[in-house]
Amino acid sequence: MTRPVRVAIVGAGPAGIYAADALLKSEAAQDPGVSIDLFERMPAPFGLIRYGVAPDHPRIKGIVKALHQVLDKPQLRLFGNVDYPNDIGLDDLRSFYDAVIFSTGADADRALDIPGIELDGSYGAADFVAWYDGHPEVPRTWPLEAEKVAVLGVGNVALDVARILAKTADELLPTEIPANVYDGIKANKALEVHVFGRRGPAQAKFSPMELRELDHSPNIEVIVNPEDIDYDDGSIATRRENKQANMVASTLENWAIRDVGDRPHKLFLHFFESPVEVIGEDGRVAGLRTERTELDGTGNVKGTGRFTDWDVQSVYRAVGYYSEELPKLPFDVASGTVPHAAGRVLTGGEPMESVYVTGWIKRGPIGLIGHTKGDANETVACLLEDHAAGRLAEPAQPGPDAVVDFLEQRGVRYTTREGWHSLDAHEQALGAEQGRERIKVVDRAAMLDASGA
Repeated sequence: MTRPVRVAIVGAGPAGIYAADALLKSEAAQDPGVSIDLFERMPAPFGLIRYGVAPDHPRIKGIVKALHQVLDKPQLRLFGNVDYPNDIGLDDLRSFYDAVIFSTGADADRALDIPGIELDGSYGAADFVAWYDGHPEVPRTWPLEAEKVAVLGVGNVALDVARILAKTADELLPTEIPANVYDGIKANKALEVHVFGRRGPAQAKFSPMELRELDHSPNIEVIVNPEDIDYDDGSIATRRENKQANMVASTLENWAIRDVGDRPHKLFLHFFESPVEVIGEDGRVAGLRTERTELDGTGNVKGTGRFTDWDVQSVYRAVGYYSEELPKLPFDVASGTVPHAAGRVLTGGEPMESVYVTGWIKRGPIGLIGHTKGDANETVACLLEDHAAGRLAEPAQPGPDAVVDFLEQRGVRYTTREGWHSLDAHEQALGAEQGRERIKVVDRAAMLDASGA
């Protein structure tokens, strides 16, 4: 083959861009060369970084700088505002590319099957995150009427949700939040936020830095009950073997023994409380019932039969993200992933010709953003191995202009890398007018106009 290896990557978040980077660093990039097209449903790239990371985490958003370096490589093109499968389907992609990598992530909420979870005032964390991150496909307003709020889960998303609920709008104003989010949080009535974990401090999935950041706000008093500091043999082993778990437990211990201060918003971190029911009244959330648990020696917990009713008026479940099924690809409903072997998509136990996965659609929504690099390297190694062995199907129209003609004939208003730079500059200019680094554009049509789509 004298032409470059043509690869389509569906999803331009970190997982997709890391896969592009792995391709660009491969031997194949030297000979015969690689040509990569990134397809993204949103008008802008970066997926989870743009629409899943809290706005008061500029450190994590700094990853965008590294992703930009990949995105700006000449062997790579961006096609934003292109939806799979409505704008371009699997058969279309196979006609233009030697291989297709799906890196579509996970942006829905995993279900929590307890009575009352469907009541008004009960929300999925993913939906709330999408709102405060200015996602164009969610409503512009969010009901923040509750004075006492419960957050279910002990991962970083739960911390983000709790922190945003407990902070003031003016604290968040220096960030990139759009005006509708600032106005919404300014009207927020929450004075108490209660975070509930089924297990103990040693089993919490917080990152140490994310946890400590809770205590940096002048408006948030973080409170831990000393009775929730408990370890069994399994917990002690976890602390000994896992540096991060030990740091998290140490931070929680320090908070449990200090005097409660007078910062106006109270954020309680509760452990050994397993949610069993969202209590309703007239169709709305009126409370949360939990069962006290205790350690069983292995780091797991068992119920004690003791129940507590908590006075809360809204509940946010942060029990994990879930990927949407991709048409024409197999899907494991239980795990919310595409069945695969080292990134090769499997159908009926056999590899699906020329189709691969990476990121959360591959391994589930676990781990930090950086963990996605190893995923991408594994998937790309398999793709290149299949290419070298002649196992990839020859596309009917491998020329780079064919897909452009296809999208234009279908009337798809797509954005490009240059368009993203225009939108990026526009958002920074909006921020500069108010002495801020950036103000995110929310409306899809406005994003397309600023991108010159």
